[in-house]
Amino acid sequence: MTGTLATVVGAAGIMLAGLMVAPGVSQAVTRAHHAVRAGKAVPDYYLSLGDSYSQGYQTPTVDNSPGYTDTVAKKEHLVLENFGCGGATTTSLLETVGCPGSQEAVYGVAYPGTTQEQAALAFIANHPDKIGLVTVSIGGNDVTACAANPDPIPCVATASATIKANVDTLVADLNTALTTYGDSARLVGLTYPDVILGDDVFPAGATNPVLAGQSAYAFDNLINPNLDLAYTSVPYGSFVDVTDASYVKGKISAPMGDDTGSWNLATGAYTGPTTKFNPFGKTVPESVAEVCSLTNYCTLQGDIHPNPKGYKFITGLILSDLGI
Repeated sequence: MTGTLATVVGAAGIMLAGLMVAPGVSQAVTRAHHAVRAGKAVPDYYLSLGDSYSQGYQTPTVDNSPGYTDTVAKKEHLVLENFGCGGATTTSLLETVGCPGSQEAVYGVAYPGTTQEQAALAFIANHPDKIGLVTVSIGGNDVTACAANPDPIPCVATASATIKANVDTLVADLNTALTTYGDSARLVGLTYPDVILGDDVFPAGATNPVLAGQSAYAFDNLINPNLDLAYTSVPYGSFVDVTDASYVKGKISAPMGDDTGSWNLATGAYTGPTTKFNPFGKTVPESVAEVCSLTNYCTLQGDIHPNPKGYKFITGLILSDLGI
């Protein structure tokens, strides 16, 4: 499924070399590990890849928020090139040509004749030694349908295996391109807030605490471990675990979606830290309150995207990972 792309960007860099516009760049340049900050040798570009999270998509607004990318680009003094495509999966990122619905023109880079991955690799090849940061948010749409599956855990397990294989390919291809063209870019992979925890309170009158507990298990044991392994498989790759970062008055403290409590997967019964959550007028697990505070899931008909507070939170996690 993804072998063709991996072969094209193999050790010889055949495809990438053909896309270069600047001749004479050494194929053996080793990336130097340095901080991407003002006052130092700062490369020029920040590449964002992935799905609607990477775009900063936010409903029901007409003009979407900048999400995390604009702020990270400004803090890192980099020029943002956003390749994200709403609805993208790990498979479509590697295999689908273009971005449906003209979303490229709205959100960032247009690539009507190639895949998202190929477009990013071409950009790297055409801007040798000019990439400072790459972030990737992908995988959420691979498991979305599992929420409606009668037995969601096996469904997520199967999807997670596909996610791991595809992200492994993506990370390897990006690493080959960045190494080939002498860039010192950090590669940061992201996961997601576990919005399905909101099913513990949403929708009112038809809540599904069993599904909430299953989602916590799926993120902790299937999705995030696979993403972590994929992104940290290269020397300058890192993994930002949005699921397990807690939001407490805007600061990172205990795990989000993985607090010291536990869910009974059969009954949905929860044991652990709770908090009074005013919008629903009752006491809920802390992780549920956090997800409902940082995303629109519990208030806008199950919308899975972050609100402005949520994107700001993710921005802080990325900057912290970069040492800012």
